[in-house]
Formats: sequence, structure tokens, C-alpha cells
Amino acid sequence: MLLLSAALVGAQAPPAHAADPALAPLSTVPVPVPADIARYIRDDIAAIRLGKSLFWDMQAGSDGRTACATCHFNAGADARSQNQIGPRGPSFDFKGPNATLTASDFPLHKLSDPDDAASAVISDTDDVVGSQGVFPSKFVDVFDGDPVDGQSFGPPDPQFSIGGHDVRRVTKRHTPSTINAVFNFRQFWDGRAQNDFNGVTPFGSRDPDARVGRVRPDGGVDKVAINVTDASLASQAVSPPVNPTEMSADGRSLSDVGRKLLALRPLGTQAVSPTDSVLGADADASGLGLSISYGDLIRSAFKPEWWDSAARVSGPGNREYSLMQFNFSLFWGLAIQAYEATLVSDQAPIDQFLAGDRTALSDQAQEGMGVFTGKGACSKCHGGAVFTNATTQDIRADGPTDRSGGEHDRGFENIGVRPDADDPGNGDKDPFGKPLSITRLTGQGPDGVEGTFKVSGLRNVELTAPYFHNGGQSTLRQVVDFYNRGGDFDNPEKSSDVKPLGLKSSDKDALVSFMESLTDPRVRDQSAPFDHPQLFVPVGERTAADGALELGADDRAVDCFRQVPATGSDGGSAVAPFLSFTGPPCDTPNPLRGVRASTPAPGG
Repeated sequence: MLLLSAALVGAQAPPAHAADPALAPLSTVPVPVPADIARYIRDDIAAIRLGKSLFWDMQAGSDGRTACATCHFNAGADARSQNQIGPRGPSFDFKGPNATLTASDFPLHKLSDPDDAASAVISDTDDVVGSQGVFPSKFVDVFDGDPVDGQSFGPPDPQFSIGGHDVRRVTKRHTPSTINAVFNFRQFWDGRAQNDFNGVTPFGSRDPDARVGRVRPDGGVDKVAINVTDASLASQAVSPPVNPTEMSADGRSLSDVGRKLLALRPLGTQAVSPTDSVLGADADASGLGLSISYGDLIRSAFKPEWWDSAARVSGPGNREYSLMQFNFSLFWGLAIQAYEATLVSDQAPIDQFLAGDRTALSDQAQEGMGVFTGKGACSKCHGGAVFTNATTQDIRADGPTDRSGGEHDRGFENIGVRPDADDPGNGDKDPFGKPLSITRLTGQGPDGVEGTFKVSGLRNVELTAPYFHNGGQSTLRQVVDFYNRGGDFDNPEKSSDVKPLGLKSSDKDALVSFMESLTDPRVRDQSAPFDHPQLFVPVGERTAADGALELGADDRAVDCFRQVPATGSDGGSAVAPFLSFTGPPCDTPNPLRGVRASTPAPGG
């Protein structure tokens, strides 16, 4: 509880509604670094190599086909449009599993007059546009040298099945971008990934049971609690690999992921460009994966006290693991944080303009900047160099007062996207029964945290559709229309800054032009530091000419995959616009064969 109290004290701040942070080049903002990171990591470059490998490795998923990058491959976000709908309630009320989204489906709350929230509702749904993950299954075990976990498959999923045949599950919220996420104080739309990392779960010092292994002088291992501050990316990173919708069979731990990956060649079913800015020097001569093992990467990146022991450690499910396997969540979280900390897009036209180049923005974009900081009131929440007030440097405070007189966490707002009952957001609780909201947790009186969500940064926003936590808007113009009408739902906790704006059509066009100036061309063309290994992404399930699912020998739907080619430091083709990255045609992934690591870790 002492650590939790300390974390909360650090999260307090001067009263909100101070002057909006001035827009500035992103290069003027220091990248947050955990103060005590040297206690764990001994080589920053090695940690980045490890983190990038883990983030893009499809072998990490229980199916051997799902990486972190599977939902973050397109400007750090997800541009897929088939089998991307997830119901908030017990069943679909909009299309259904494996359906294909089209431009005419948006916005999801459709009005007869997009400038008037009180106009007739043409259509509405509480379903969301999320990201497809894995088929529903139960974890059995991992098998030495096999990228596919042992799994058992039960009766058809009550939501994600068609005619008794399962399709991939879909998340209940839209996928945010990983680019510039390092500046956020907390992660996920609801803020559940804490600023302090406990080495195991997303919940920091809220989790009383999280322990990692540390080597004693006699070579034995003690289980200890740790607390790494300014490490919300690490807290976030350890969640998807064990989530039964996103990447995992139900019941798997990151120690199990470690036991599998430590025996496999990193990225063993994926091409790596020899000019990859981080991994190119380690690209294997076979054309697939790396020539170095995960064990060697961990030994290079992390201090020996976290891996150098022959002792066996009892872990999740009372299974025994090597120390390197047991501590895999620690390595996974901190290494991926080290990699994601390099994903800073600070070379957009807006950066050049704010640094003094007045030719960097068109006249229309400059007009839009005036709307953004003026009558549009956008900069009240999307201010500063990162274009969000959810950053580490902003968050040492209570949140602004909303129109009902309650307080909410700074960097979180209720903007009336959906009724509060659809999704409580930051008003929800963690698995230990504590409020996710710092305001509510510390009991500072009446609050307005229901239905509040983390304020997204706007850099590269033209590339990261659809928008909002429900993915309910498909274009920037629809987003501008939403704000111009003062949101869609007049929730009691809705921010007083979200109100009808009376923008002219020319104002809207200018505002869109300005937001397009926030795109870093390196993100668009996938050049360093945004280059990456090859990826095969499922874009829905294959269907026959009559629309019926194609089925495999296991009686489950057969995936349609699309290739995301590997890029090197010079980049490649532009990232795909939303609604264009789909199939057929379908690409054939490299065979799912286990290629053993050249030098597997002891006990790996």
C-alpha cells in the first residue's frame, strides 16, 4: 500500500484549467526514462533490439501467427476492416462476426444533420470497431521448438462464431497507436496500465501479489516486489500476450511465452531486412528471423541478477521454470518499452513550422491551426508538443472540473461519444476492486469520472482511422463534425468544453488540413525508426462464393492473411488507408515450422 500511495502522490497536480500548453516542436520534449532503469538494463541498445524482436514476433501468439504488431502494424495502429467489429453487450446489433466494414457504415452514430446532435438518428450501435485477435481456446502447454501452443478448443464461442464455427475474437475498444505513446503517463483508453511497472502485470503497485525473481549471492532465487516508475509502456506491454482475446489461449502466462520463445529463433517465420535500423545486422542468412537467440539478447540487455541462476522457480499454475523463463514478463515489458521509446515522430511539417520555417504549412493549414487553438478549443485537451494533456509532464495533478462540478483525472475526458452505460472507461475498477481513476481512488469528493477516456495524441492522426475509443468515426471530417455539434450524447459527466462550435465548412476543411500537417513522413513510408520485419496479418476469414465460411481440418474458419512486407531504414510503400487493407486476394504466410534457437538459454 505504501507504493500505491507514493504512486498516487506522484500523480497529483496543480489545479487543472491552467493555460493551454503552447504548441511546440516535439523535439523540445524529453522522452521519459525510468529513473532506476539501470537497476535492470545494462545495455540500452541490446534492450531495444530485444524489444523490437519481441514486439514484431508472430511466434509470441498462441497460434504462432499473432504479434503485438498484428494490431499495431499501420502507423502504430490497425487499419483492417473485416472481422473488426466487437459487441459491447452480449450480442451484435450491427453487422456481425467476420463482417466487412465500408465507408457507408460510418459514423456509427449517424444523424440526419451532422452539425446537430438533436437531429433525427438514422442509425446507431453500441458495437465497436476493435481489432481481431485469436480463436477462443484453453492453454494446455508449450512444446519445445513449436511456435504453436498446445490448446484445447471447446464449444462454439457465443459471440464470435458463424454456424457453429469459430472466427477470431475482436477487442471491445479501438486500438490506439504505439507511436509517441512513450509520452503518456498511463496507457490504454481507460488508463489501467499504470505508470509504475511491477514486472508482471499492468497494475503496478495496485497488484499485491506481483513478484519477479532475483538472484541471491549463493545462486538461489528470491521472489521480490519491484516498482519501476515512468514505465507505463512496460505495464501495457505485458497485457496482450496473456489476453484470451488478443494474443493468447486462456490460462497462459508470460513465463510460458518465455519457455516457448527461448527455444525458437527470434522472428523465425518472418523476413527481416538487412538494412533494418535495429535488427539488420542480426538478420539470418536464411532470409528468415535473426541469427542470435532470445537468450543471448536477454543476457546482453539485462543485468545477471535477473537471469543468471540454475535454480528452478515455481511460477503460474505451480509449474517450474528457469529464472529466465520465470522473469520473462520483466524482460518483455522493459524491452518493449525501450523499443517503443524510439518511436517518436518529431519530423512532421508542424515541427518545421514551429521551429521557424513558415513555409512548412500551407495557408489553409495555418488557418486550421488558428481554429485549433481558437474557436475550435481543440488545444484545451490536445495542447503541447504531443497534442494531448495525458503526458507524463502534464499529469501531476487533479483533473479539470467538468460541467457537473465533479473532478476527473487529468488527461481523461468524457466527450459524449457514447452513453456512460456503454463503457465506463476510467470509471471502471481494476481486478482488485479499486477504481481505475486516481481521483476516485483517493476519495477527493464528488467526481465525474464515468465514461472518461484518455485523450489521444493527434500526431499522425490522418493515418490512424477509425477514431475514438469505439472506432466510431472513419474520417477526420467526421471527427470535426462530431466536435462541431458538441458530441453525440449529453452525458452528465461530459466536458464543458465539448459544445456546439458553429464552425463553417471552410473552418472544418482548414482544421482537417492542419491535422494532416501533424504527419511525420517517416511514419507514412515506414522508414527508420518506423521500419520493421515482415508480418502476416489476418484480415478476416475466407468465404466461399456463396458467402459460407471456408473451414479447415480443425473445423474452424480459415484465415485470409495479408502480408506487410519488411522495410529497412529507407522505408517502403506508404501505409494503407483505413478500409483499403483487406482481402481477398490472400497472401500465404511462411510455414509454421519451429526453427530452434542457435544458442538456447539454459533451461529455455
